Amino acid sequence: MRRTSQHPVRRAVAAGVLLVVFIGVFLVRLVDIQVVRAAEYNAAAEDVRSRSVTVFGSRGDIVDANGVVLADSVMRYDIAVSPKQARSAPFEREVPDPEDPSSSETVDVPVEQAAAELGEALGMSAEQVLKIIDDALAENPDSDFAYVAKLVDTSTYERVNELDIPWAVPYEHPSRRYPNGAVAGNLIGFMGDDGEPLAGLELSADECLASEDGEVSQLRSLRDWVTIPGSERVVKQAHDGGTLQLTIDADLQYAVQRIAAARVEELDAEWAIVTVMEAKTGRLLAVADVPTVDPNDPTAAAEADRGSRAFTAPYEPGSTFKALTAASVIDAGQGDPTSQITAPYRITPDGADINDSYVHGDLPLTLTGVMIESSNTGMSLFGERVSDEQRFQDMVDFGLGTQTEVGFPAEEPGDLHGGPEGWAADSQTRYATMFGQGLTTTAIQIASVYQTIANNGVRMPVTLVDGCRNEDGTVTGRPSTEGRQVVSEQAADQVSQMLERVYTDGWLHDQWEIPGYRIAAKTGTAQFPDGHGGYRKEYLVSVSGFAPADDPQFVVSVSIMNPVKMNSSAASAPVFRDVMSQVLKTYRTAPSGAPAPELPATW
Repeated sequence: MRRTSQHPVRRAVAAGVLLVVFIGVFLVRLVDIQVVRAAEYNAAAEDVRSRSVTVFGSRGDIVDANGVVLADSVMRYDIAVSPKQARSAPFEREVPDPEDPSSSETVDVPVEQAAAELGEALGMSAEQVLKIIDDALAENPDSDFAYVAKLVDTSTYERVNELDIPWAVPYEHPSRRYPNGAVAGNLIGFMGDDGEPLAGLELSADECLASEDGEVSQLRSLRDWVTIPGSERVVKQAHDGGTLQLTIDADLQYAVQRIAAARVEELDAEWAIVTVMEAKTGRLLAVADVPTVDPNDPTAAAEADRGSRAFTAPYEPGSTFKALTAASVIDAGQGDPTSQITAPYRITPDGADINDSYVHGDLPLTLTGVMIESSNTGMSLFGERVSDEQRFQDMVDFGLGTQTEVGFPAEEPGDLHGGPEGWAADSQTRYATMFGQGLTTTAIQIASVYQTIANNGVRMPVTLVDGCRNEDGTVTGRPSTEGRQVVSEQAADQVSQMLERVYTDGWLHDQWEIPGYRIAAKTGTAQFPDGHGGYRKEYLVSVSGFAPADDPQFVVSVSIMNPVKMNSSAASAPVFRDVMSQVLKTYRTAPSGAPAPELPATW
């Protein structure tokens, strides 16, 4: 009898077992991939075909009081190359077939040709481009990155893109633009190439202006690396910066800068500062520094000219300060515009040596006459009637010895030379502080002093920024509008009347006349620190005043450093006249309705 083999059955069973094992392994592997290690594998796949793209937030605009844009943001581009790729081998480019324009042919483009094309687009020579490539390779033979140009505009970027050079890559570079150039450049400040604020309001108001970049994730095809439509995912939302609203009037600022620059050139002066302030609010309408800086090209200006001397360059104010001392005297009840003294050429109280600017005999002057003659000895005789403590407190209340409310970068507080304690140890300084020497102030502080007198003795906070309009429409950082009574209304009014007599009867009356308007003003000639504990031999000449004196609206202050061709207050008088005329015309200010009051200058 023939026996039947059982091997096929065993083989079937074995095959079944193997199949079950295989399926089991597969299932285990599937669970491992899709469940246990799903996140790991997804992340790995994501890394292969995803990319993160920065979404740039836009830095906020800086605008003037009327919404004129003084600074905004634009997209610029940096052009980089891969040196090692550029020198590795020619790349291929499809070009029209000269024999058959309907078809194309592939040609090799050597690095020399590509460098010439790239250079032409960037305004460079082929040799300059090649030098950048070769210098990078000399430093690192594997160099894969070198900048050829930075901050090029959109049209240049497009020209580079059209060249389709594989080793030349553009990168977005958000940048700052200043449409009005140097207009208010001293105030606005500027940015560094890396996007960091370096000066001015760009720096001090960065919290308002700064944007926040976002991030978007995109998936790309593994075959051609093209972004897959609809695959974008916002990782982080971008946020734009706020809009900084200034009190400055750009048109007026331009006019004031032009007037000041013309005078600086005419007199061969070193620099000038001109400020325009609203008398009733303390708002700055113009702050002109000449020379100034164009924020589009800050390195074109000398380093000393890249800020605002109006805030950062303290100096002895000289005789413009006498208005403050007169206010202290009157407010303390120690005199009035008709009070009398005899002013000699020289006095030596407590060992101090005080003299006037010209030799004269004894002059029978009223306080008004002291202001008109700008007598140092006369003002000292009136000033010593007020205690040092009271005079110092008045200076502090007028805003001296401390930074203004603006908080401008590198703003100087000025130096009151130790106050009463410091003055007690130095009699010369004690008396000098009565007529604007022996202490320092900034141009902005002096403008604030005259604003206080013009505003019935009420000092208003100095204001340069009206606020920050945020991305969501809210406005923050609004300045205070609360004033403080510094001296009595009567004292301020009487000082104003005396300043009017200075304007009408002083030695410059025919050089600063503005027909139809009553003006209150005072000149000054001051010494300037040399930075080494002494004084320069050159002088700073100035004028400060307000108009119309019967209803003050505007304060104008002018300071000119070292006017070589006219080293006296006459140098600044025409600037005061022209700027004040421009202001009154710009704001259509009504002329004065009555003449200035008569006050005796002598007795």
